[in-house]
Amino acid sequence: MMSAGWVYLAAMIAAYGVANLLQSVAAARTSVHHTFDPQLLVRLACQRTYLFGVVCQVLGFVLAFLARRDLPLFLVQASVAAGLGVTALLGVIVLKWALPVAEVALLALLLVGITALVVSAQPAPSRPLGMAGVVGLTVALVVIGVLGFFAVRLHGALGSVVLGSLAGIAFSAAAIAARPLANEHSASGFLTNPLLYLLIAHSVVGQLQLGLAMQRGSTTAAVAAMDAAGAVPAAIVGLLLLGDRIHPGREWLAAVGFVITLGSVIAMTRYAEPQHHHATSRATNGRRPEGAQLRPAAR
Repeated sequence: MMSAGWVYLAAMIAAYGVANLLQSVAAARTSVHHTFDPQLLVRLACQRTYLFGVVCQVLGFVLAFLARRDLPLFLVQASVAAGLGVTALLGVIVLKWALPVAEVALLALLLVGITALVVSAQPAPSRPLGMAGVVGLTVALVVIGVLGFFAVRLHGALGSVVLGSLAGIAFSAAAIAARPLANEHSASGFLTNPLLYLLIAHSVVGQLQLGLAMQRGSTTAAVAAMDAAGAVPAAIVGLLLLGDRIHPGREWLAAVGFVITLGSVIAMTRYAEPQHHHATSRATNGRRPEGAQLRPAAR
């Protein structure tokens, strides 16, 4: 019988695709922040567009959480990148984005990589993560926060890529916490498990850094960097420590699919062009200066 994880995985891709688009639009309407300031989330939360995007992201997160009960992390985390395809398609249809040929080709290549991972993955429950894993996730949270404090000084595409990468590592750590947590069967065990609170903390830090990354120009670059940086740590930890499985004889297909997926999202950080022209001279109160407007990038 087919695992329900596959259904959750497909729905997750759609939810994350919509979330990326809505949050991108909201971030472009908000004054640019040049400090690691949590008030950005407050400003963004004042916009219904962003709140709808967060609802979609939470839905995607829940669906990913459910998918991780059975499916390996290398598949679930890499499949998050497939949401880029949904984002790009909606951006072209709804916001009239004009994607360059290179970006369209990379999105098609991304689909090939995800397909290879789907064919190679074998559903299996997770092994528990020991105290050393909990300590490691705690240290990672502090390191990601400190790096983010300095990374906000970067601007343009470089800022999108660096902050997006840090967001990806934070979300990857949240995914590592979620895989064993999803197999917790009692409510008391779930609520007292330190992995739950590490999952929440990493998700909040990742959300803040993703918002900062999207403000710096290219949604595709920010999200692609996030997906690329987030896929590798989760895949390694999942295979080595959490009991993730690959169908016997398909290890080569999993490796090829992972390399294609990772290469596609990394290349997108190079070829992606800004979808939003952000008015960097906005006042910090969030008002748009006279004559400033949002429009698709000219290509």
